[in-house]
Amino acid sequence: MTLVQILVFALFSGLVGWLAPIRHKTTLLLIGSVIAVYLLQPSSSIRNLDFWLPTASIALTISTWAITQPRQSPDRRHNLAIVGATLGIILAIALTRYVDPICCLTATRPPQFPQVILAIGFIAGISLALYLLKPSNRLLAWGGIIVIISVFIILKYEPLAATANAGLRKLNQQDPALANATDIAWLGFSYLAFRLIHTLRDFQAGRLPNYRLDEYLTYVLFYPALTAGPIDRSQRFIQKDLPAKTTPSDRLQAVERILIGVFKKFAIADSLALISLNQAHLGQVNSTVWLWVLLYAFALRIYFDFSGYTDIAIGIGMFAGIHLPENFSNPYLKTNITAFWNSWHITLAQWFRSYVFNPLARSLRLSPRHFPAWSIILAAQTLTMLLIGLWHGITWSFAIWGLWHALGLFIHNRWSEWLRPRLAGADSWGIGARAALALGGWLVTFNYVVLGWVWFALPQPAQAIKAFRMLFGG
Repeated sequence: MTLVQILVFALFSGLVGWLAPIRHKTTLLLIGSVIAVYLLQPSSSIRNLDFWLPTASIALTISTWAITQPRQSPDRRHNLAIVGATLGIILAIALTRYVDPICCLTATRPPQFPQVILAIGFIAGISLALYLLKPSNRLLAWGGIIVIISVFIILKYEPLAATANAGLRKLNQQDPALANATDIAWLGFSYLAFRLIHTLRDFQAGRLPNYRLDEYLTYVLFYPALTAGPIDRSQRFIQKDLPAKTTPSDRLQAVERILIGVFKKFAIADSLALISLNQAHLGQVNSTVWLWVLLYAFALRIYFDFSGYTDIAIGIGMFAGIHLPENFSNPYLKTNITAFWNSWHITLAQWFRSYVFNPLARSLRLSPRHFPAWSIILAAQTLTMLLIGLWHGITWSFAIWGLWHALGLFIHNRWSEWLRPRLAGADSWGIGARAALALGGWLVTFNYVVLGWVWFALPQPAQAIKAFRMLFGG
């Protein structure tokens, strides 16, 4: 989000939270969220893709809702009206193509009107079929999960992305030879995928409430959290007891949170980006000391950038009376790697804990083969952290970064088990001894995390190995 977009979203949320009647609040937030999907989507060299990708986000969201909600509902007429209203907004955005003074909400001019009509008809038909004709079993939810994960893999794996881009170019009568992996920049898909998969898995587990379509669309597409999270749960986000009006205290807290986030992102993080470790800077530096400076700058930059965006999202949500979950809690001050991951990108870690770590650990624990406890922890942590790494991009560097943290978590788990009986009398230790232990834990944890960022910052493992050699004087 740019500063102008942040200001516009904050003003819109403030007006909704302050002036909108409670019965219209969800509808207004839905309208704002649908428009924001198009407004925030960056342009692409593939013709009209900045219109079709937001449309696909909306279509996936409506389809997921249709799969997970009962066919018979007292809100059926209301839900059908919301489908019509949402498709009407898409149509209105497409019509700006023909109104030059206000064209366009999309980064480039929307596609031809007949194409949009066909797309809207397709979305309506698929959604209605899923809603009315879906089978009684829950296999359809697995189909939805497979589709979402497949799209995710295509977007995150460069060879597949380039192939998909070539196909889209050919479909648009553009030169496929010019395709590259960055043509499809699907705004917020990583976070969209998590919300949709969470919904489908909770539906399969029988713990998903019934939602009206406007509630669910607003949850998935909520504009403050669209680009960089946090990843909220539908059961927490969709509440029936939203405050009728935000108070002056709420609005003041929202302003403070947004200003803090803007300062973190645009003043600190963007300044640190000038001296942060990256591929270009690695090729220019020839000093061990300066490489450490670049690495620490990267560590601070990625924290202030990400936590700054989170502060902005939370502040904009507070203006509308919606409290998004916290995503950071002083992670670089923690004294062990487990505490770090309980305070860094908290909602991501909780999501993987709920849908990967816990199910796998439970399955292995209940297995008739009776795996040792340490092997269950190792397997669950390895898979979880590997997937977290690959979520950022399907490359060897991100995979190694995930495994780096899996190793750290496992070593800390084993160290804690060994140390616990030996610290039985630690309460009687002096303040100095306890402070020294905490300081040592912080130094080890912080530097272990910082060194892990080498794999994250550099796209090729060979570059990361070169950086490690320079960092340690090799």
